[in-house]
Amino acid sequence: MRITGGQLKGRLIKCPDGIIRPAMDKMRESFFSILGPLDGKSFLDLFSGSGIIALEAVSRGAECAVLCEKDKLKITTLLQNVSLSEKEMHKKIECRFMPVELFIKRSKNSFDIIFCDPPFPYKFHIQLIQSIADKSRTPNALLKKNGTVLIHRPAEIDMPDTIGCLVKKDKRVYGRSIVDFYQKGFD
Repeated sequence: MRITGGQLKGRLIKCPDGIIRPAMDKMRESFFSILGPLDGKSFLDLFSGSGIIALEAVSRGAECAVLCEKDKLKITTLLQNVSLSEKEMHKKIECRFMPVELFIKRSKNSFDIIFCDPPFPYKFHIQLIQSIADKSRTPNALLKKNGTVLIHRPAEIDMPDTIGCLVKKDKRVYGRSIVDFYQKGFD
């Protein structure tokens, strides 16, 4: 896999052992183009796998990135991959190795952009976005005001237009994959 844009464009990263379905290059280029400039923004990568999404985010200007992955088989490769941002850009990507659902409950940080890429057999897409919406209504809001949540899902799973305080603003189809863009509305 390679990074498709920004300061690290063209750098190859390793694919970890275990089950992985990395986001396609064209899909990554597309949704990062839709997001626009990331300068100064904070980025959360849930179900991060190889870490390529967090690397793309910092490569394209995100001020900071946090990733969350629970698969222990991916830890060594993931840490090697994210070290690229420290070595070449002097930007740190914070890694959390735990279930995403637990991270959402415990997090005290707020993010401008949250990217969710659960495994395709995952059955809790709506509940995942609902938990982000619920956590974004608390004093330690997970998603900042006007923040965006993206969820990568198979076409067979339908997502509603509104989930809690999140409203679907865009949907892009990439073959059998869909990326939905939710934005935090006003309560």
